[in-house]
Amino acid sequence: MEDLKVLKLLQESYPTVQSAATELINLSAILHLPKGTESFIADIHGEYEAFNHLLKNASGIILEKIKQRFSFQSEAYQKRLAFFIYYPTAMMRKYQTKLNHEAHQELIRQTIHDMVTLARIVVIKYTQSKVRKALPEEFAYVMNELIYESRSHDDKKPYYEAILDAVFKTKREGKLLLEMSRVIRRLAIDRLHIVGDIFDRGRSPHKVMEKLTTMKSVDIQWGNHDVNWIGAASGSLVAICNVIRIAARYGNLDSLEDGYGINLRPLASLAASLYKHDPATLFKPISDDVSELDDEKLVARMHKAITIIQFKCEAAVIKRHPEYGLDNRLLLEKVNLKDGTVKLDKTYKLEDTHFPTVDSNDPTALHPQEAMVMEHLRNSFLHNEMLQKHVKYLLQKGSLYLRYNGNLLFHAVVPMDKDGSFMKTTLEGHEVSGRALFERLDQAIRAAYLARHEKEDALKDIFMYAWQGPTSPLFGKHTMKTFERYFIKDAALHEEQLNPYYHLRSQVEIIDSIFEEFGLNPKTAKLVNGHVPKDITQGEDVILAKGKVYLIDGGMSNQYKNKTDIGGYTLISDSYAYYLVSHSRFESVSELIESETDMISLTHEEDLLDRRSYIYDTDNGQTLKEKINDLNHLIEAYRTGTLKEASLKEK
Repeated sequence: MEDLKVLKLLQESYPTVQSAATELINLSAILHLPKGTESFIADIHGEYEAFNHLLKNASGIILEKIKQRFSFQSEAYQKRLAFFIYYPTAMMRKYQTKLNHEAHQELIRQTIHDMVTLARIVVIKYTQSKVRKALPEEFAYVMNELIYESRSHDDKKPYYEAILDAVFKTKREGKLLLEMSRVIRRLAIDRLHIVGDIFDRGRSPHKVMEKLTTMKSVDIQWGNHDVNWIGAASGSLVAICNVIRIAARYGNLDSLEDGYGINLRPLASLAASLYKHDPATLFKPISDDVSELDDEKLVARMHKAITIIQFKCEAAVIKRHPEYGLDNRLLLEKVNLKDGTVKLDKTYKLEDTHFPTVDSNDPTALHPQEAMVMEHLRNSFLHNEMLQKHVKYLLQKGSLYLRYNGNLLFHAVVPMDKDGSFMKTTLEGHEVSGRALFERLDQAIRAAYLARHEKEDALKDIFMYAWQGPTSPLFGKHTMKTFERYFIKDAALHEEQLNPYYHLRSQVEIIDSIFEEFGLNPKTAKLVNGHVPKDITQGEDVILAKGKVYLIDGGMSNQYKNKTDIGGYTLISDSYAYYLVSHSRFESVSELIESETDMISLTHEEDLLDRRSYIYDTDNGQTLKEKINDLNHLIEAYRTGTLKEASLKEK
């Protein structure tokens, strides 16, 4: 009976044997197309220009295909073609100033020819139907003819050239070149995986999110910074403080004010009044962009003000949730305001002793002006249209982990004990570990966002656990030493002990146990991580456990420019192999266009598959197989008379 209900639902889309059989044949053919190319990018951290360039060059895939197809051309010729695909408008403008009109027209014509040749290679993995949907309406007919008609045959050459002649005669060659470049870029990558940390540090997370919302085949594995912003959009006071504190620390308050239009004036007023004579030297932003002295001082005071508020808001959460294991973060209560010390394992002198909003009788209570500022900020985050749109997209497209085509993707860690067992924790009354921990936390984050307009903070407390809980899969450390790094000089107190996962993930048997925990085949699965910057040029390993683990945070953020020589890693998976590509540090689009030298790649590691992968090997292939099976049953039901075809009903 249940099977018959399914068939009746399917019958609505395929009312005849002919329609069902046609779809079955189409799907069977699609199964035997090569697997589409996947790109994995992590730790964007608001660096929109670098991220956008990686999208334009498809993490080096486009240049690689150019090299293969145009191997007979010079390296300079190959690079020029690549940049015409990446930045067509800028390149046309560049050569228009260098060449006379006839030479420029000839260059444009040849470039269109080359783009068509390259497009024919790119579209091989797709059905003509999918390619047609990717073509711009204005040039759909022209592009379809150019891509699928061969000009190598004598009888087709005049037809092919006549199309281009007409394009040039109507002065549409520039527009055609532009749209052709977009089609190549769009089809070069079939699926984009963002393995965490879109937000914080950089100035333009809003631009990254806007770009992602225009893309179709995207998934996101939330990083700790992403969940922090989800928390802020949910009205979590701790998360709001954290988001603003990090922006102030890196001199990026304009990512909030200009990017999202969040009004920080009440915080600025608080800092200007209550911290008026405080130099806040320790809170000077880590950025060269805050150039005016007065602005720098104000940002430093805002930075300090929001940091103190954060410690107070955190204390309330810690006291409500002893199970989070964060009691050692109740440090404001251990500060002696009279002598400027804090009592930890021993008494330490504080580097900054000016606490105008801390009451010695109730150190974690919000000052009345602080409370007003936080109410304003909560409302600003809760009712910010762009931020809410972006966070809803994160929830729609994202999750804490993803199993995709037999691989496991997550941002940070699977919390483990030293013996390699999965670390247990109590979360919302449930003892969980391993995969169950990820799923329980994922559910709690979604529930907290859905309850964002409720005054009760209990559900929103989960964001503090996610950010710095010692068992959080987004944190991966024993303790977050924010207070110590700000106020205590002793560097030994700044050290944050890593979860054993970081040491264990190089062991094959440990990674295999993780694959089994998440229901994947240890013989074929890959694990993709971000979160911790690594630099292969300094001898650090980024491929672990005999090729089972890929670490793809190479430090895209400009804040890492003094720590790593690498500007980021991306992983590419096509039907033949996995490729780990490292990039030089991104400087500017103008510099790249001027030199026509890409940031791809300093290092190129590859892991060849035993055989080429096809759609039938993928998750989508499994879905198609199930639909083919259902269509077979539907056709059988028509032929046995169990269901009537639409044509028979009409009779």
